[in-house]
Amino acid sequence: MTYRRVGYVSASILLIIAAIALGVTVGETSMPLHLVGQTLANKMLGASYALDPIDAGIIWNYRLTRAIVAAFCGASLSISGVVLQAMLRNALADPYILGISAGASTGAVTVLILGLGGGLLSLSLGAFAGSLVSFVLVVMLARAAGGGVGIQATGLIILSGIAGSQLFNALTSFIITRSANAEQVRGVMFWLMGNLSGVRWDDVMLAVPIATIGICVCIWHRRELDAFTFGADSAASLGVPVRKVQAIVIGAAAMMTAVMVSIVGSIGFVGIVIPHAARFLVGPRHAQLLPVAALMGGVFLVLADIGSRILVPNQVLPIGVITALVGAPGFALILIRGRRTR
Repeated sequence: MTYRRVGYVSASILLIIAAIALGVTVGETSMPLHLVGQTLANKMLGASYALDPIDAGIIWNYRLTRAIVAAFCGASLSISGVVLQAMLRNALADPYILGISAGASTGAVTVLILGLGGGLLSLSLGAFAGSLVSFVLVVMLARAAGGGVGIQATGLIILSGIAGSQLFNALTSFIITRSANAEQVRGVMFWLMGNLSGVRWDDVMLAVPIATIGICVCIWHRRELDAFTFGADSAASLGVPVRKVQAIVIGAAAMMTAVMVSIVGSIGFVGIVIPHAARFLVGPRHAQLLPVAALMGGVFLVLADIGSRILVPNQVLPIGVITALVGAPGFALILIRGRRTR
């Protein structure tokens, strides 16, 4: 590893730590940085600083957990967007538009409200199953419509994804309306718009390893993703086992998306705007694009979470509202820039 690469890695780690620290200190009530440090020292190093139990509880159980999950969720969604855009050769591909998030929401709500699996099926497994079912149906619809995901039918996968999203969103709404009580309806609807308020350490222990594994799998296949830039046929001619790689990286993207949706709900625009912003900064080579997109996605979602807590006094907004407010204009700029470069 060269000194320059070590410098990049170190700077990236410091940046994400700074973002998480900002997420812990800034909120409805500001927490001084020294108080955060003392709380971490007490919890992690066995120190004995005299702290207000309420402040320590807010920092350790509320602020820190949601900042960590926000960082890894943003990184996961961004990486998923990069992977889907490369595999499908479509600049508009992302887990939200392709219906993966909607399918994961349906699977999670089915387990949560209907109790599918008799308690043996976890929320994350239900979300993962729903995301896979949704993506398979979207691909089958695109193929049936005339051409699958090749360059000759580059828009079909997006149109199929929109149809799939609407279908699974309708199924989710039907399940909630038909089977949930009033309290469950309020909680689930707020969760579906993206909600980090209920995140605790159990969620951190699920999100961090899943995101780490998924990101590492995608980075490991960075050269194969470069080959897919020229299409599946070109990748096959270069010796890439197309079906195997497709199954692995799309499965990793679906796994990350499903787990994050099961924890924080469906969050749009991260998987489409951040990959394009990263591509603008470092170019299309996935060796640089993947880690930069992960870093930018993590920082962006931590900042969005801060915004969700401070924009409206005494009220926490769904984080999906913040990402849409920022992502929609960014998406418009991407479309305009793409038109000018054609």
